[in-house]
Parts: sequence; C-alpha cells; structure tokens
Amino acid sequence: MALAPAAHAAPPAVTAQASPASGAAPLQVTLTATGDTATYHWDLGDGAGAEGAVVRHTYAAGRFRARVTATNPLGETAQATVTVTAAGLRLAAPRIGRYGQLLRFHGRLVPAAKGARIGLFRGERRIATVRTRRNGSFVVRGRVGTPDARYTVRYAGAVSNQVALAVRPGLDTAFSGSGQLGHPLSLLVRSRPATAGTVTVRISRGGRLLRSRSFRGRLRIRLATSRAGAYRIRVTLSPSAGYLGARRTLERIVFVPSLGPGSAGASAYELDRRLHELHFALGRVDSYYGGDDVDAVIAFQKVHGLPRTGYVDARFWRELQQADVPRALHPHGDHVEVSKGRQVLFVVRDGKVALIVPVSTGATGNTPVGLWHVYTKVPGFNAKEMYYSSFFVGGFAIHGYHSVPPYPASHGCVRIPLWVATRVYSLIDYGTAIYIYW
Repeated sequence: MALAPAAHAAPPAVTAQASPASGAAPLQVTLTATGDTATYHWDLGDGAGAEGAVVRHTYAAGRFRARVTATNPLGETAQATVTVTAAGLRLAAPRIGRYGQLLRFHGRLVPAAKGARIGLFRGERRIATVRTRRNGSFVVRGRVGTPDARYTVRYAGAVSNQVALAVRPGLDTAFSGSGQLGHPLSLLVRSRPATAGTVTVRISRGGRLLRSRSFRGRLRIRLATSRAGAYRIRVTLSPSAGYLGARRTLERIVFVPSLGPGSAGASAYELDRRLHELHFALGRVDSYYGGDDVDAVIAFQKVHGLPRTGYVDARFWRELQQADVPRALHPHGDHVEVSKGRQVLFVVRDGKVALIVPVSTGATGNTPVGLWHVYTKVPGFNAKEMYYSSFFVGGFAIHGYHSVPPYPASHGCVRIPLWVATRVYSLIDYGTAIYIYW
C-alpha cells in the first residue's frame, strides 16, 4: 500500500495596524494584529515589547517600526510590521531678550524632515514661520514681548516646550536741539514698555546736581543754553518684575558755534576735554585754543571727512558729540599705523587706538606702503631739521617737523608736529611695527 506524503504546516497569516499611525508626541497608539489563530509578540520599535493581539503603547518623538510575530499551535511563525511616526519639537533661545527686538530662537523637529513649515508662537499668536533643514533643525527670529509671554513652536499638532525670557526694556534717549548757545535744547527719555519700571533722570553740570526726576513712560526736559558748558546726564530704570534694569550715561555740550586760534573760555575747555576723551593728541586740556588745538581739530576733521580748516563750526560740534574713538585697522598688539588717505597716525596699544596725531606724508605719494619695523632712533634735531626721528625703512622716518600741512607735503617721511614729537618718540621702541596703508 502506498503512503501519502506528510502534510507540512503552513505559517499563520498575520497583519498589523496602528491607530493612529502618526501624530504629535507623546503619541498614544493602539496596535492590532489580525489573522489565523496564534499567539502574538510585539517588538514595539523603541526598545519595549508586549504580548497580545491588541496592544496600547505611548511613543516619544521619533519614527518607529513595530513588528509583531505570530506563532500558531504547531510552532510555525510569521511576522508583520507597521510604522508609527510621533512628531516632536524642541525649542531653545538666549535667556535674555530686548523688548521689541528680534531674538534668535532655534530648535529641531523629530523625526527630521526637510522643508517642514514651523510656526513660532508668542502665547497663542504666531509671530514667525520658518522651514526646517534636512536634519530637522531650524532657526527663526521673533520679536520679544513682555516677561509673562511664553514662546513655543508648532507643527502638525506638535507643540514644543515653552521658553520664558527675562526682558531687557527699551530705554530710548535723544536730544532735540544742537546745543548751540542760546538755541532751544531738550532731553527726551522713553521706556518701552511704559510698565517696565520707574525711570530716574539726574542732570548735573560742573559737578553740581541740577535736577532729578522720576517717571514712567516718557518725559521731555528742557535744558538751559544761556552759557557754555557740558551737561552730564544719568538715566536709570528700576525694573518691574520680570524686567532687567537699564541705564544710560549722556553728555551734551552747550557751545559757542565758532572757535579758532585765540578763542578762550568754557567752549574751548569742552572742546579740549572731548578731543582728549577721543584720544586726539593735545598739549594740555585747558580753556585756550592754541596751536595744539589746531592740530587736534585738523586730525579730527581728517578722521571724520570734514574740511581740514583747523577751525570749529556747528557741523564740527555735531560730529564731535556723537563720535567714538576710531578703530585700528590691525586690532592686535602694540604698533603704529599711518593712514596716507586720512593723513593721520595712530599709536595702538593692545589693539586699540591710544593716540591720534595729524601727519603729512610724501608729496609725490612715495611714503612706502607696507609693514615695517623701527630699526634706528635719533633724538633731537638732525642736519635735515628732522626732530626725534624713528626710522622704519631706508631714509624714511616718523619725525617732528616745523611744517605739517593737512595734505601730503614731505619728501617721503611721516611728519608730525614738533610739540608732540617727543611724546610719540617715547612711545616707539626699536622693532616697533609700523603699518602704512592708504
């Protein structure tokens, strides 16, 4: 009698489903296996496992592949998979933001997706949008509100962690009026927002406190201009909860509009004081407009592109009161810089301009451009009437001379005024780097 071949058991049929298959993390998902009679074991894709035909699981942010293994009574197995995507967002920002200004927020979408449109929200108001990069990261700028505001980013139902900021309030100050003697002059102060705190303004002149006012919001204060001098103004904001303090120190000179050689008085003193603050070389700070003032004024005019007259007018005062110390072209170490275009010399210490002197370089443009080093120094006058000379290449030197016009006029050397020559000489050592540029 012939025997029939033994039947082979077939693996069980099985399918897997996830509901929902995607959404915002943390995402609660019901996983369901269906098919032939079997036992079911789940590898949930995030390191967790479970047993049964129906499993409930909560996924953190990411993309996961859940796999179910079905085993029938004969021990045959089969598998099915389903993908679950839980979208998550992370957001970060600097701890402090300035009220009303754009602040840089950054974060990441998980799982990563390029081009996803992310919304930045302040409270429930969307204030900016941005698209993600390939790795899911993004940078978005949004305006800073009040300290009670909370910032989030949102995408497809996912909401990030909340970000809170300490807020630096706006403290705006401005002058209305030039400061010219006898002309109207006012100080304007405003805090933003008005609820940021209490502002106190203290106004002094000649070391004496003239006025102190406290307020919220904004204030205009009229300043007398009946005599020359300088107002010193200190503005402080005592902050409300959630805001940071702020302060400003201001100065305004009340001036006689026209000064020149021989002028004297308070305006001449304030001119000297301000030029000295800006590191322009002067013989001394006093109340007299002498030859050193002429040179310092010409140096300032050169640096700021004003007519090189050696006289002070209303335009000069305006530039003087808003000027800062110029920056060195080479912001490192101790050296000397000579600008042929502006016809000035900078003595630089620790990368910052410490002294500014007017110069006159070669009339034919022959003062050599480049980096040089002082190789010899000659004190006093030499046979060519060069005074306290620091030679940096060949016969070219930085030296004092009796004539230093506001334009190139030398034979190639860098001329400086006689009265400042010994001071500059003392600041230049053997080997000092001399940068000469246009």
